[in-house]
Amino acid sequence: MKSYKMSASRSAAMALSVVASVVLIGCGGSKDKAATQAAARVNSGEITVHQINQALQQQRGLAPEQTDAVSRQLLERLIDQELAVQKAEELKLDRQPQVVAAIEAAKRDIIARAYGDKVAESVAKPTPDEVQKYFNDTPALFSNRRIYNLQEFNVQVPEARMAEAQSRLQATKSTHDVQEVLKALQLQSSNNAATQPAEALPLSLVAKLGTLADGQSLVLPLPGGLKVVNIASSKSEPVTLEQARPAIELFLSNDRKRTTVAADIKALRTAAKVEYLGKFAEKAADAASGANLAQPAPAPTAATPAAPSANPASGGLDDATLKKGLGIK
Repeated sequence: MKSYKMSASRSAAMALSVVASVVLIGCGGSKDKAATQAAARVNSGEITVHQINQALQQQRGLAPEQTDAVSRQLLERLIDQELAVQKAEELKLDRQPQVVAAIEAAKRDIIARAYGDKVAESVAKPTPDEVQKYFNDTPALFSNRRIYNLQEFNVQVPEARMAEAQSRLQATKSTHDVQEVLKALQLQSSNNAATQPAEALPLSLVAKLGTLADGQSLVLPLPGGLKVVNIASSKSEPVTLEQARPAIELFLSNDRKRTTVAADIKALRTAAKVEYLGKFAEKAADAASGANLAQPAPAPTAATPAAPSANPASGGLDDATLKKGLGIK
């Protein structure tokens, strides 16, 4: 904290964190007396084992032997949070209108998501046939999986030269060719390089790259220019159905939950009376909603999720479901 005085936005952010913790703890119940015993006393407040357990549940991929060490780290964070809450209450920051509004917004969001989770409970698990079909339908992720060394060029292209640039760049056979075309056409570009497994890339990009040989380029339109993704090199690392099965099951299950919740919210909107007022009455908002209550379908993860790359070679395309990667080794 660089200054003692909190800004309104920081106060609101802290309030969101506090209310999330409080609501999560409240939802957990207290069936086991041992689970709610105090882990630390902080002035007039206390941190419970139950709070630590709730925080542990948010730690994905945590190995059993790491639990004790991570629990202690989480306790220290909760102590810091409790101290901040106590000081904020002393300064009456919890009564500021923007903080109260943020707490109420967080509460509404948590309750709405709880309803989405309830709806998602009815979703059936994918069948073996569905898993097999997904495996067969996406060979670029599994049977033909490759590790790509990609060179990306974000090229500024005047509209009048767009067709020529796209045609010449599409015909390139190597990264050198791409650079020569850009030089010949006197086009400016920003360049990036990345080594990515197929599953760490957007699915729409994987399907297209899977049809290209090393050296070839994929040319995509961008506002004011083109994105050129050149396959500098690649190596084949296929994945078997048995290796991929847990990942595919999780992916299909989460995707089905997302669509089920979206359909449920759409039905609720259809049955509800929604009246737009004031300036919003001039043009009714898009009624297609509900996806915000469902967690986005995560990338299939057979082991530890691969960290998403900050490199634009794995971004830029609006396809978030496969950005985290399969993590298959």
